[in-house]
Amino acid sequence: MSIIDNDILTQLKGYFANLTQEITLLVQGSPDNPKRKEMEEFARDFAAASPSLSVKVEDSPTMEDAPVLAIWRDGIPTGIEFVGIPGGHEFSSLILAVLNASGLGKNLPDETMQRRIAAITGPVEIFTFVSLTCHICPDVVQALDIIALYNPGISNRVIDGAAAPQTAKDYNVNGVPVVYANGEMFSVGQASLGELVTKLEQTFGKSADNGVEDNTPLGFDALVAGGGPAGAAAAVYLARKGLKVGVVAGRIGGQVKDTTDIENLITVPLTTGTALANDLRSLMDSYGIALYDNRSIKSVELQDFPKRLNIDSGEVFEAPALIVATGASWRRLNIPGEEEYIGKGVAFCTHCDGPFFAGKKVAVVGGGNSGIEAAIDLAAICEHVDVFEFMDTLKADDVLQKKLATYNNVDVHLSSAVKEIKGNGKNVTAIEVEDRNSGQTKEYELSGVFVQIGLTPNSSIFADQLELNRAGEIVTDMTGRTKVKGVYAAGDVTDVPYKQIVIAMGEGAKAALSATEDRMRGITPS
Repeated sequence: MSIIDNDILTQLKGYFANLTQEITLLVQGSPDNPKRKEMEEFARDFAAASPSLSVKVEDSPTMEDAPVLAIWRDGIPTGIEFVGIPGGHEFSSLILAVLNASGLGKNLPDETMQRRIAAITGPVEIFTFVSLTCHICPDVVQALDIIALYNPGISNRVIDGAAAPQTAKDYNVNGVPVVYANGEMFSVGQASLGELVTKLEQTFGKSADNGVEDNTPLGFDALVAGGGPAGAAAAVYLARKGLKVGVVAGRIGGQVKDTTDIENLITVPLTTGTALANDLRSLMDSYGIALYDNRSIKSVELQDFPKRLNIDSGEVFEAPALIVATGASWRRLNIPGEEEYIGKGVAFCTHCDGPFFAGKKVAVVGGGNSGIEAAIDLAAICEHVDVFEFMDTLKADDVLQKKLATYNNVDVHLSSAVKEIKGNGKNVTAIEVEDRNSGQTKEYELSGVFVQIGLTPNSSIFADQLELNRAGEIVTDMTGRTKVKGVYAAGDVTDVPYKQIVIAMGEGAKAALSATEDRMRGITPS
């Protein structure tokens, strides 16, 4: 009986129809271990999708005797290994690893990023701990797999915590994804390829050739900073006007990629964050828009023409018009213990990290929709859930509050200010909360704290050149224009109310139309 469904195998045959290199799936483990036999069957089913795929089996000791699947290209190790069968969300990581190894992947970095990766000083042995139910883990896994492919001194071992539980315990893994490099904790939670490359450069160094050939500015008719729904819509509308458009972003899709199901995008009954991000990329590609993702903007020059974006890699982008659509990020509590215990009990995603706290006591900070949804998810698996809301009433929709009320293992605390997250150096052990009415503080013993207090705009890089409101949002008029000529803003980074995907898309289109109108009227240079 085949482990891989026939319909999926048919899809794999389509994916791998154009493989140009010989890819070997090396199965390692003890011959007496039934799990290794299962891995071997899985690998052979997978390899049946293409004559360019083959399987080799090796009797060798492995981590906790868990089966290992290593990817080799033309007889040479790529540095990519999976500990435990890469099912669930990591099945896509295996598919992409094979495609990327053959140069066919759609998420391959541009030449500048390839050179930066190759310039990182090795050797670096990376352990990436994941859960097969984690929807953000594949982004980190796939980014590190790409790094391993382009730098022979770097390897990435993807470890399913369920397949090697003692190893996960030894490394004090309480949330995923968590990355260790040469035995030291390196990264926790969501991270893009650009962020990981930059951190590897800072941690391990790089050769004199850092990947950037020179700092000659790359010129465009219009630039878009950000690749989420607002940025993508702006770029498409600009391109449809015949402009040469460049998009500079950390990742295409932005915050959308952290979203699971999306059911309120008009005319689209159901999609996922990952699927929508892929659709945004495909649409921009179809218009010939130049995409420079995995970039981090170091500084900006906006007062004169052209507008200029200076990237931390040394690249420089310039254009007479700039649309800022850098979105927002998860808001932090900024209290003692929060930063110290991220990945050790402090978490932001219940889907990814909730299973680590099954049968334990946890807290959710935040009484909005995301907070109450998190509490409902956790109540189904945890011993007890305490919800702490700063305001006097919950802000979540009534339907969610009614659903929460059906659980008898949840307590809601209003007018509560979380003051400190405490731990023993390895894990969270308690949370200190102040009652805002009485002023009294109380300590709650628990194992996890899920922070769900909304988003903060990614606007700090523009703070000294654009007007921001008290919330840090870029101030715009009803047309998406800022007070600086030639600079426009759209989406969650702005003061436009209601942070929704469909609204962000509309605001991006509006900003692009304003930019093209200013160009036609000679308000900005062409």
